Amino acid sequence: MNRIKTFILRVFWPVFGEFIERLQLIKSLLINYQQVKPLSISLGVGFIFIFWYLFCLPSPLFESPVSQVVEDVHFELLSARIAADGQWRFPEPDSIPEVYIQSLIEFEDQNFFHHQGVDPFALIRAIFQNLQRGRIVSGGSTISMQVIRMAKGNPARSIPQKIIEVLLATRLEFGYSKAKILRFYAANAPFGGNVVGIEAAAWRYFGKSPAMLSWAEGALLAVLPNSPSMIHPGRNRSALLEKRNKLLDRLAAKGILDKTTCELAKSEELPAAPHPLPRLAPHLLDRIALEKGHLRLRSSIQIGLQEQVMNLAQRHQELLKFSQIHNLAILVADVRSGEVLAYVGNAPQAGADHGEQVDVVTAPRSSGSILKPFLYGLALQDGLILPRSLLPDVPMNINGYRPENFQEGYDGLVPASEALARSLNIPFVDLLRQYDYDRFHFQLKKLGMSTLTQAPGHYGLSLILGGAETKLWDLCGMYASMARVLGHFPRYSGRYDPSDYHGLSYVPVPAQAVPKLKDLDSNPEVFSAGSIWATFEAMQEVQRPGAEGEWQQFSTSRRVAWKTGTSFGFRDAWAIGVTPEYVVGVWAGNANGEGRPGLVGTLAAAPILFETFGLLPATTWFSPPYDDLTRVEVCPESGFRAGQYCPIDTSRVPKKASNSAVCTFHQLIHLDQNEQYQVNAQCYLPSQIVHRPWLVLPPLEEFYYRQRHPEYAVLPAFHPDCKAVLGNDASPMQLIYPRQASRIFVPIDLDGRKSKTIFQVAHRRANAKIHWHLDQDFIGTTQTFHQFALEPPAGKHLLTLVDENGYRLEQRFEIILKQERK
Repeated sequence: MNRIKTFILRVFWPVFGEFIERLQLIKSLLINYQQVKPLSISLGVGFIFIFWYLFCLPSPLFESPVSQVVEDVHFELLSARIAADGQWRFPEPDSIPEVYIQSLIEFEDQNFFHHQGVDPFALIRAIFQNLQRGRIVSGGSTISMQVIRMAKGNPARSIPQKIIEVLLATRLEFGYSKAKILRFYAANAPFGGNVVGIEAAAWRYFGKSPAMLSWAEGALLAVLPNSPSMIHPGRNRSALLEKRNKLLDRLAAKGILDKTTCELAKSEELPAAPHPLPRLAPHLLDRIALEKGHLRLRSSIQIGLQEQVMNLAQRHQELLKFSQIHNLAILVADVRSGEVLAYVGNAPQAGADHGEQVDVVTAPRSSGSILKPFLYGLALQDGLILPRSLLPDVPMNINGYRPENFQEGYDGLVPASEALARSLNIPFVDLLRQYDYDRFHFQLKKLGMSTLTQAPGHYGLSLILGGAETKLWDLCGMYASMARVLGHFPRYSGRYDPSDYHGLSYVPVPAQAVPKLKDLDSNPEVFSAGSIWATFEAMQEVQRPGAEGEWQQFSTSRRVAWKTGTSFGFRDAWAIGVTPEYVVGVWAGNANGEGRPGLVGTLAAAPILFETFGLLPATTWFSPPYDDLTRVEVCPESGFRAGQYCPIDTSRVPKKASNSAVCTFHQLIHLDQNEQYQVNAQCYLPSQIVHRPWLVLPPLEEFYYRQRHPEYAVLPAFHPDCKAVLGNDASPMQLIYPRQASRIFVPIDLDGRKSKTIFQVAHRRANAKIHWHLDQDFIGTTQTFHQFALEPPAGKHLLTLVDENGYRLEQRFEIILKQERK
């Protein structure tokens, strides 16, 4: 208990004692109130003044709206937007050119670095000058006082106002460095008209950045704010020239300029009409304002390349507009970092009537065929195909969806790489059916396609042919990611960095350190290096049928993996190319979605693509990723892994694809000794039978394949003395239309007549006879061209076909009548 009392006395008694003393002091002050009243007033006023002085400057000092500015990677001006109050007022600069600082201090405030906001000698001199003239001709203001005056909105001159400026100027000097005060002045000084600040003035009057100003230009801008309403580069030029030259002489007299430099500076002419500010990236400026909100942003754009790409876009827009195609967009990015190097959101001079203001780089547009390389690579990755695997190219009806090729022709079967090169639609629809559109939808989103807002079933198989919208920005990022993964594969010792899949950036990206081996994956995130390499190899041969059926192929001295795309209705033309260093994307069309004949990727977008690549430095090509490639025995005719009866070739394919399907097209057939007919043991001596491997295609595929491949050997007919082995697998017939049990909608014309339905069948033998039956009734025989125009009544029916050798084919279908509307 004693210890507690001692602790309390030691800790609390001094505090309590001090409190009692303060109460006694207050009591004595109250008793002697009359004596301390003047002192209290003085202290109170002093306290109020100190409080006001400490907090008299507003924060921020200037609240006027400023222009939105975007710069290139080297801080060069790309584009700017006028401030909300109609003034060209740039954000405060980080630095001021020395020629302007020296000129400004000599002209406005020679003791700037030696006073604390007020120059007493200048004030006294100004008072005497004003008394002598009988009016205010000089204010004796320092640069700091002028900053205060500008911050207060340039109020009317008066003695009280001058006193306030003096006080605030000393507070400004107390709170900010001399360099900061100079930046305040340079950013907010009026330069005539709606030009405020040195940066806006340098661009408006000289068309250059402040860092490039000459002595003559720096001196001119130093004298201009002195009387901006009276002296303007567009008028009173003699008075302005005289002021500038006097300042140059003063600089020379002080040794800041040598005599020769001064004379050369004085010989420079004054600027004439104001220059327009650069508009090299107006759409990027709008995008940054929307996404970042920064008043000044340094982008990753390279101004020289941006100017070249803008000129290229303008030149091509002048050509395209004759075909009523008014808009285009171009994007150039660095593959390794993802930094955008050139950004043309829309063609310059397209005009407001044609949506010039629309940034097509970020606008969702129908993808056309531009997604096919992704499916090709994923199918390789999954082992569904090898690069030369034959894919079906025949008329298809998949649950009512009937894809058509660009030229509406059929190859029967076509190698996968050629299907990609020619951008054939039907093979890729069938390939998507095998791969599954749900999986493809998932992988596209994983790659960075942000426009897939609906469930996979909403798009279905049309996803590969433009059934979904995409953005040029996303696509370039997706192709760049593929190139990045392939380029890093050797550097990462055959491993993968999941972070290599990322979008583009229009701001500089910090250099990334090489990841440690333990942070890399042995399994790819999406594509293996081998599947990307095989995809890019196929993309180097991209070609597409032209209007006359000839293939148009663009060639270039540099190797580029590229792809075009055209949306349904000729509304969007795409072209995207990639190298180890760069990705270039081009879109052409009309911002309002209007389609135009001839608006196809190879005609409208591909030429722009290759001209853009011509502006870029020469590049190398990808090294084959040998650690992810393996040699396999393939069938040179079908492109699949060689089967038992295939001729054998070897090919280097992605390791993931090495377990793909074995060729099923080659069969061992049995021929007579002359190899003219097929035979079997029922009609021919087994010892005399000749066994030959043969490429045997399904009848429907064969029907179209042999039209494009005259070298194709049709399977020989059976010997007349032999009885063919019947069965579905050996059937020489296959329906072209209708291929599957389906509902056929038959329109009824306005006069009440039904339209006829054309039924068609393919047979292995060109001169075979086929007997047609509808619902067990014989309706006729065809030879060579197996087509029949029928008018079945509404309802369900059975079509039966029998050839001369007894092969039988049956197909059920349903006719539904559909009345045409007026």
